[in-house]
Amino acid sequence: MLRSLYSGISGLRAHQTMLDVTGNNIANVNTVGFKGSSTEFEDTLSQLTQGASGPQATTGGTNPAQIGLGVKVAAVTTNFNQGSAQSTGKATDMMISGDGFFITSRGGQQLYTRAGSFGFDASGRLVAPDGGLLQGWTADAAGAINTGSPVGNITLSPTATIAAVATTTATVDGNLPSDAASGTALERDLRVFDANGVPRNLALTFTRSSSGWDVSAADANGAAGAGSLTFSDGKLTSGGSLAVGGIIVDLSTVTGYAGMTTVAATGQNGSAAGTLESFTLGGDGSLVGAFSNGLKQTVGRIALAKFTNPAGLEKTGDSDYTTTANSGTPQIGQAGDPGFGSLAGGALEMSNVDLSQEFTNLIVAQRGFQANARIITTSDQVLQELVDLKH
Repeated sequence: MLRSLYSGISGLRAHQTMLDVTGNNIANVNTVGFKGSSTEFEDTLSQLTQGASGPQATTGGTNPAQIGLGVKVAAVTTNFNQGSAQSTGKATDMMISGDGFFITSRGGQQLYTRAGSFGFDASGRLVAPDGGLLQGWTADAAGAINTGSPVGNITLSPTATIAAVATTTATVDGNLPSDAASGTALERDLRVFDANGVPRNLALTFTRSSSGWDVSAADANGAAGAGSLTFSDGKLTSGGSLAVGGIIVDLSTVTGYAGMTTVAATGQNGSAAGTLESFTLGGDGSLVGAFSNGLKQTVGRIALAKFTNPAGLEKTGDSDYTTTANSGTPQIGQAGDPGFGSLAGGALEMSNVDLSQEFTNLIVAQRGFQANARIITTSDQVLQELVDLKH
């Protein structure tokens, strides 16, 4: 039989694989986080019909004569170039800008994905559409995260609470009028909290004296404190703080110019307990929770993985990948670390398929398939001529 028949068959198979790969790319043009693939061909073994010979004194050397036996698919390579961003406005949608993969756990198996369309399940865990549990680190009660510990499920329960914080410091700012009459009293109230988050009132009274202003404080528990403020050219010279009931009231920024009465209690560091209301995603993967008491605290951080050879990962379906012997072991880190990308919330990475390139590949594959089919029909005609010699 003619060798060209088998070369043509191998060409049909190879270009059919190219058509399959291109068709899959086009089918996933709108798949979140999809990475397109390309087909690479290489020739097969060649039959040696004449070996090479070296040059002699009276004759020159000759090259080997070889006849190729067809083509085969050398590799189907995944293209991990960045896909375009699509804004969704959904807090649980996340996009990796740069290298790296989200880590998910499904059925005890650790998987990797670029698709960041996550949501909550009934247990408050962040999950992928296929049920994979997003992996990362959960913060402790103080909001600290140990990124050196093993990764685990990220849970943002709506019943999560932040502990109450007792007030230890308070600040007073503004101006006390130096031209006020002696005996003038100004009262200011400040809401403070104990360790259980129970609020109480702290009353501050400023009384004009001959040398400046006297300050007295009393809270609802009966604690009291007193002090004096003196000024020179409107600037505080003594009496910059006041202690009452375990709370240090900072008065260091109070001024004493004439004509203005703007003194006010501007803040304190205590709070009641609060429940989680919402969260935002930081560029480093930190999930910052907003609580009902007005405080914000880190509640978790998303882990990312990178590989020495991402093209060596194996697709497992559901936009997931798993490791192989040639991908290398996963290196776990966080967004912003060297070699890892950054994270953006409220957006998704779309497919990186270039339709113009894929349609061009369709034409190339189709013409390649037709040309190899022509090889087979031509070889058949030659064989027919050979058979007809008998007639």
